[in-house]
Amino acid sequence: MTFAYLVMGPFDSRTDRAAIHDGMIQVIGVADVQDAIAVAKELQEQGISCIELCGAFGPENAKKIIDATGNTIPIGFATHLPEQEALYQATFSA
Repeated sequence: MTFAYLVMGPFDSRTDRAAIHDGMIQVIGVADVQDAIAVAKELQEQGISCIELCGAFGPENAKKIIDATGNTIPIGFATHLPEQEALYQATFSA
């Protein structure tokens, strides 16, 4: 099984990449949703087994990536419990 985690932020997806366990697990920084779609399609062509998205994507953008890959790869997105919302807002708005 191969697995990728996409993180959205001030990244360049061509160079902001890391892999462990002989490339079975990849972490890729993407600039925005369109960049993530392009990377997801690239991973799809490479035969990736699963893609997980950071919480910044949310359900709407996760659906865009699912649609772009033809719903052929499991794609999830990280989230947090509502009781930590204030912590997340404070951390990511700084």
